[in-house]
Amino acid sequence: MNLTPEQIAAAQKANLETLSGLTNQALQSIEKLVELNMHIAKQSLSDSMNSAKKALEVKDIQQLLAHQAEAVQPMAEKIMAYSRHLYELAHETQNSFTQSAEKEFQAGQKKINSLVEEWTKNAPVGSDAAVQAMKQAIASANNVFETSQKAVKHAVEVAQTNLTTATETVMKAADTASKTSKK
Repeated sequence: MNLTPEQIAAAQKANLETLSGLTNQALQSIEKLVELNMHIAKQSLSDSMNSAKKALEVKDIQQLLAHQAEAVQPMAEKIMAYSRHLYELAHETQNSFTQSAEKEFQAGQKKINSLVEEWTKNAPVGSDAAVQAMKQAIASANNVFETSQKAVKHAVEVAQTNLTTATETVMKAADTASKTSKK
């Protein structure tokens, strides 16, 4: 079976469109990351200036300790919020790329299935075993892909659960430290 120039051109066009889509997704993720970091930089500068102004107003060691204690919990909350935003951005990007990969895999799967069907129609007599072997190999590849996709999704869910647990633990520790230092 030979590919025609039209089929090759169509395949190249589809690959170019896929590449363009993935590049746009990556650029959107980078843009969101830059926006997040700019927001954090501006907020951090503002917080640092306010903290410095308050520190200049400190008159004794007790006020300095109280000032530091007040800064602990908001700082921990901001760090955790930043971590959550980074995780959400990474998760969103991963989902987007996964959906694109699944879409491409399904399209490729359809092409392979149609090629196998066409090949089996034109297969010589007595090649039934080869045809069955080809179909089983394709089915096995599909099962491996589906299993790996399920494993990746499970790993993402576990990571998300762990992040949530870690966030809650850090926030409780920061709250406890803040309350202890105020005493």
